[in-house]
Formats: sequence, structure tokens, C-alpha cells
Amino acid sequence: MANRIFYQQDCDLAKLEGKTIAIIGYGSQGHAHALNLKESGCNVIIGLYNGSKSWKRAEEQGFKVYTAADAAKQADIIMILINDELQADMYKNDIEPNLEAGNMLMFAHGFNVHFGCIKAPADVDVAMIAPKAPGHTVRSEYQAGKGTPCLIAVEQDATGKAWEVAKAYGLGIGGARAGLLETTFRTETETDLFGEQAVLCGGVCALMQAGFETLCEAGYDPRNAYFECIHEMKLIVDLIYQSGFAGMRYSISNTAEYGDYITGPKIVTEDTKKAMKKILSNIQDGSFASEFLQEMSSGRQVHFKAMRKLAAEHPSEKVGEEVRSLYSWNNEADKFINN
Repeated sequence: MANRIFYQQDCDLAKLEGKTIAIIGYGSQGHAHALNLKESGCNVIIGLYNGSKSWKRAEEQGFKVYTAADAAKQADIIMILINDELQADMYKNDIEPNLEAGNMLMFAHGFNVHFGCIKAPADVDVAMIAPKAPGHTVRSEYQAGKGTPCLIAVEQDATGKAWEVAKAYGLGIGGARAGLLETTFRTETETDLFGEQAVLCGGVCALMQAGFETLCEAGYDPRNAYFECIHEMKLIVDLIYQSGFAGMRYSISNTAEYGDYITGPKIVTEDTKKAMKKILSNIQDGSFASEFLQEMSSGRQVHFKAMRKLAAEHPSEKVGEEVRSLYSWNNEADKFINN
């Protein structure tokens, strides 16, 4: 049975009338949710930690800002939009003591609820609105009168009204203009982590860097390698984004299309699929979540920072900085254009 998709006509913004919405965090997603909801006529406050760099910015953009605990105390709906690894402690210290029966606890990613790091009391609604785009896109699409598709889920419906309130929230940030796809916390969490690791970040970055290395090791100019294996990725992905694989293949040359068909299966082999299945298994059984949270809780994050440093030192990064400085849309190019 196909999951439902809700659109504007299925949602009633009036379900948010008289309710105070606390947005916890004012980063990429936080600022977009807060501004969109405010412009939809909702009563929004911001919750941050003392000393947050975002405090002044949120106030300048018209919000009353409180500590997370004070914001939770005033709110009927609490949307948590801070990093996954910080949510459990913040919830335990600041939100849980201030929850009241009938409140709604909301998330944009199911990680902490699905893996049991956050366990809400039985008299509180737990729901999710997960935009399928970065916060700046959620904001710009709303401002353009459009919207970003979102996933919607209800983990706990204590009041019997959780779906209606969640749909209203999805409408308030503009998501219902594009569509709210019904899902579950489990499905959203496991598919999101898998997509990031196996395809979107881990897979794509490793593929581009391997291609770059192969050309450089064969003696080609690293700048040529960067253009062919990294720069042009956006052009192809944009075509797929606009019109799917068929549309992309229609737009490229016959040579490229033929190479696509005969070479793709040689790169992504059955062994690759086996590795993907193992990655998915580690996500499903909680192994990845456990490893990630353990690394983040060390206080030093030694392994994480070492991996970040090593990745930043890849030869493609230096070449890429040089190549990107030539782009006409890059401010760095101004010094070449104006001299």
C-alpha cells in the first residue's frame, strides 16, 4: 500500500492558532523553519544555549530568544533542530523537565527517537517534518511562493490530534505546497543514513576522488582531472534532478550515453551492492549509531577530526581551489577580471 502524500488542501494552518512554537537551534534548518512559520502567521520563539552566536541574529530577525529550557517551558510545540549528537543531553536537561501533557515534540530527523536516545513521556505527541533540502533552500523556495517536499511521520499520538498539527506545521514551513510524504521514524532514519553514506556523500565523494586519482596517476594534468571527474558532476546531477536519468541521457552525447550503459556496471558491481547491504545492515542494527555517538561523546573526537583533516588534504582540494577561482560566479575571480 502506497504511503499518503498531503498537499495544501489537506492541511489546516488554523491547527496552530493559539499555540507557541519553540524552534530549538537557529542554524540552517532552524532559521528557515522559524522565518517561514512566522511569515505564515504563527507564534514562534527561539531556544538557544547561553552564548550562542545565533542569539543576536535571531533577535535581529524579529524573534524573542530564550534558553532552550525557558523556550520549552513556554511552548506547546517544540521542534528540535540541533546536531544529532547534542540532542539527547539537551533534551534530558532542558526539555524533558519542562514538558506538559498535550505538548508536541518535533524532529526533522528520526535518529534520536528511533535509536532510543530520546524517550518522550506517554502524554506527549511525537512527530516529524523532514524537509528534503538544506535550510537555505527551504527558505528560498518559501519566499518564491513554492515549497520543499517533506517527509511527515507521527511516532506517538497522545492527543489524537498529532497528524493534524504536524500537517499544519508542514504547511507553515511551505512543505505542503510541494507535498508531505507519509513515512515512519524508522524508515526516515535508516534510509537517510544509508543514502548519505552509500550514495550522496560517502559514495559520490569516493567515486569522484578515485576518478581524479586515476587520471592523475596516468599522467594527466590534475586540472583536467578535476574538471572531468569533479566539476562536471553538478552538471549531470542537475539534469537528473530536473528530468530523471532519461532526461539526463537525452541531454548528453551519444558517446557519453553509450559509455554510461557499458561502464556503469563495471564500476558498481555485485561486490559494491554487497558492501551497500552491509552498510544498511549496520545502520539497521544500530551499530553505526553506537559508533557515531561514542566518537562524538569522547569530548575530543580524535578519530573524526583526523578523518576530516586527512580528507581536506586530498590533492583534489588544492587543485579544486585553483580551478574554482577561475569561475565567473566566484568572487575570487574578480581580481583576475578587474586587473
